[in-house]
Amino acid sequence: MDKKRIWEVDALRFIAIILMLIYHLVFDLKEYLNVDVNYEEFHWYIIGISSAIIFMFISGVSSGLSKNPIKRGVQVLACGMLVTLVSFIFFKDMYIRFGILHFLGVCMIISPALRKMDNLTLLLIGLACVITGIYIENITINIPYLLPLGFKYRGFHSFDYYPLIPYLSVYILGILVFRNYYKERKSIFKKELYSNFIRKISEKSLFIYLIHQPIYYALILLYKYVFSSL
Repeated sequence: MDKKRIWEVDALRFIAIILMLIYHLVFDLKEYLNVDVNYEEFHWYIIGISSAIIFMFISGVSSGLSKNPIKRGVQVLACGMLVTLVSFIFFKDMYIRFGILHFLGVCMIISPALRKMDNLTLLLIGLACVITGIYIENITINIPYLLPLGFKYRGFHSFDYYPLIPYLSVYILGILVFRNYYKERKSIFKKELYSNFIRKISEKSLFIYLIHQPIYYALILLYKYVFSSL
């Protein structure tokens, strides 16, 4: 076991991956195979949003563990831009402008500045993000350039959208948890409750995010081809 890793962080990230895989599978089955399942129902929505929020929170915690969060953030943001390009080619109006990878990439890039702030300042910023997010939720504007901040323009639709307002508050919560519980870079639990498999899956979270949808699409196309030939 890698003693430098914090097992509960890996375990939480593993849970987020599983929730993501489940939600996206249900989404694809409905959208591309017309399976009678409504991914907008409350329990499916909770699965989807819980996955994203766990990723945000864990990323905030991990910002204190990373040796070069800016470099990592640029890499994640570049992957987000790749997702934008691919989704634009295949989905046009529903393409991903500022999804979870864009959000995480930007947060990692600005994390050194956030970590220099004291706890009270971070709490106030987080609270301001939540309050402002509630206020602008149903506001639309005429320009698209403020999408990362949470201002949607008229006619905006996207498969994946996680703006800095209000979700930066979740990332900040992760920073505060690291600052108060993980400054020693050690688990706060005496007993490890996970396996090497969970650790390895957690380590490959970005790779899994990038490949799982192409794999789903390939399986769906194979399914359609096989059954259309019968």
